[in-house]
Amino acid sequence: PLGGNMVGSSGINAEYGGLDVAVTCYEKQSKTGGLWNLTWRTGLDEFGEPVHCSQYRDLFSNGPKECLEFPEYTFADHFGKPIPSFPPRAVLEDYLRGYWRFHGVKESDVLCGHCVRNVRYEEGVFSVKVENLATQETTETEFDRLIVATGHFSTPNIPNFPGFNDFNGRLLHAHDFRNAREFTGKKVLCIGSSYSAEDIALQLAKFGAEHVTISYRTQPIGFAWPENIKEVPLLQRIEDKTCFFLDGTSEEIDAIILCTGYRMNFPFMPSEYKLDCGNIYFPPNLYRGVQWYGGAEGTKDADGNLFYLGMQDQFYTFTMFMMQGLWAAHVIKGLHCPPSPEECKKQIAECCEIQPRIAADCNAQIKAQTDYVQGLADDIGYKTNLDVSDLFYTWEGHKHDDIVTYRNQSFVSKYTGQVAPIHPVQWMVCFDDSLAGYLNCA
Repeated sequence: PLGGNMVGSSGINAEYGGLDVAVTCYEKQSKTGGLWNLTWRTGLDEFGEPVHCSQYRDLFSNGPKECLEFPEYTFADHFGKPIPSFPPRAVLEDYLRGYWRFHGVKESDVLCGHCVRNVRYEEGVFSVKVENLATQETTETEFDRLIVATGHFSTPNIPNFPGFNDFNGRLLHAHDFRNAREFTGKKVLCIGSSYSAEDIALQLAKFGAEHVTISYRTQPIGFAWPENIKEVPLLQRIEDKTCFFLDGTSEEIDAIILCTGYRMNFPFMPSEYKLDCGNIYFPPNLYRGVQWYGGAEGTKDADGNLFYLGMQDQFYTFTMFMMQGLWAAHVIKGLHCPPSPEECKKQIAECCEIQPRIAADCNAQIKAQTDYVQGLADDIGYKTNLDVSDLFYTWEGHKHDDIVTYRNQSFVSKYTGQVAPIHPVQWMVCFDDSLAGYLNCA
């Protein structure tokens, strides 16, 4: 696999039968963990490579942990007790590392500090050129199969608006947002209308921003925001520090945060094998959302030997990545045989037709992704029911009831039946995001 994150590490475990498989995993960062590796760095890392991290201090899960819990390794298994439903980043990272150890995956199994520079595919063989960032030595190795698991939330999508060059305030993308305390007492504009805008706006309010304005392109997020957060139509232009919006209103703004999403970026891949789409639930050219079959113009088949993991928009996360990794492993090891390439392409096209029908309906998205995850499980004979759609529906209801307090709610684990305790400190006034601090309160 290319990528030592949650998704890439899911592809390392080869505990099942079938063909013997030797696995090599390359990771650009100095340790495994992907986006969960919090860093103060923005822009470029110590080797001049783009910083991968898009997370920030005081980040708490925006969905209940019960929706991403592994059946065979629960949060109670890892921590030895039930914990609240919305833990901070450090708790989730610790849980993931425990899950990898549970499956026997060691840090040494991943070649960290190795950046893939180029991939070629000829006559059924992938030639992968890799640079050791510490030594600057380059090697090229041949592989029979290739799994791309580098994620798609690390290359920011950065729009331009008239007046950006002359804006006399702080301007950054959410990818570079690290600490809401920087904006205490400031008037901040968040451009965007998805999870980044939602959570960063709340973080800013939590840490004392004077006022937060969310500017949307197509439709407002629509929650009942606290009094110091409001939504307006899309930004049109900026003069000095005055922002003018589509509805004719204007505001003085101290800082602008572009919560405008991310771009697919696989610079090491040949164009004919490169996934290129937005953040959608059914990416093109991927059978079961995993196995590459080039059917679009400008793409080529890779004979079923190329796999992409974790490239969808997501309600399901950890368990979906787990199933994608297991599905790919079963195919590679000869334990599951997909249909003919023609049938695979036909099913890809049918899935792509679902996307516009669910684009504006979160409940339909939850249903579609539940069916998708269960389909992967059915393919490989995975017996545990992974359907947590009822928890997702309840969570969405809590957010619409009160976007400020939904993280104070408690959920029941599907796999242990245990009710999560309520954290004694409500999220809006919980300023300790450390592993020890959170568990000591649990």
